[in-house]
Amino acid sequence: MRTAAPGPTGELADRCAIITGASRGLGLAIAERYVAAGANVMICARDSVMLDAAHERLSAAAGAGQRIGALPADVSQANDVDKLVAEAFRTLGRVDILVNNAAIGGPAGAVDAVDWRQWMRTIEINLLGPVLTSRAVLPYFKHAGRGKIVQLSGGGATKPLPNLSAYAVSKAAVIRFVETLAEETRAYRIDVNAIAPGTLDTRMLDEFIAAGPQNVGQDFYDQARQCKQSGGVAPGRGAELAVFLGSARSDGITGKLLSAVWDPWDALPGHLEELKTTDIYTLRRIVPRDRGMSWGDID
Repeated sequence: MRTAAPGPTGELADRCAIITGASRGLGLAIAERYVAAGANVMICARDSVMLDAAHERLSAAAGAGQRIGALPADVSQANDVDKLVAEAFRTLGRVDILVNNAAIGGPAGAVDAVDWRQWMRTIEINLLGPVLTSRAVLPYFKHAGRGKIVQLSGGGATKPLPNLSAYAVSKAAVIRFVETLAEETRAYRIDVNAIAPGTLDTRMLDEFIAAGPQNVGQDFYDQARQCKQSGGVAPGRGAELAVFLGSARSDGITGKLLSAVWDPWDALPGHLEELKTTDIYTLRRIVPRDRGMSWGDID
């Protein structure tokens, strides 16, 4: 008698995920970790040639019974997003996790000098894209009474980036969207979190370097060159955090911005109650008393 092949195993066994911007770089690294952790995966990107190559790579790595799908899509276009989610349900059967990774660096230069259409295009992809994909999956997550939304962020969310205003604005705004959506969906047991993966040696870094110090600023340019020479942060750490946030281990952790490099995120389940009742790992306004000064207080 023939024995049935065992199903996928791992931390994400039988979970089904949509991962955007997954044809290369960090998105592909996350997709690879998801497949290795047992997940069924639907990936998308705008470049169909690179997407096909990524699909073949993931399919070759998949185990028996795992389902891998791919569909060219622009996440800033509502019709593309609707088709992506529909295709995910056809291919995977359901969706449990959404990983919003698709993003661009945007135009480099002073805000009054850069091309306005390029500036707006950055907002459309980096901010409106995650909003559209989240809106598309939320009815299913609410009906199921569970779900995971994992948003990729970046350094632009936590500090000013002169001459990269569109990128910085979009990344800061998407964090506030994560925090807001987490509160909207807490009662449905939907966890919404963001990842700061560190400075990666990716196509975006190459674009910043190619823009030159005259457009991105000397300090940022020097930092980018140094990162390029050192190889940057390994994408594996960010991918591992994405697996954690998509898994049952992170249940109840929501509305947080976590650094893949600097935060002890794998220990956070032991601090769940503290995370629920504090503003730890969130973006907040700093007042004088936060820095040991009293002159800003009103008697």
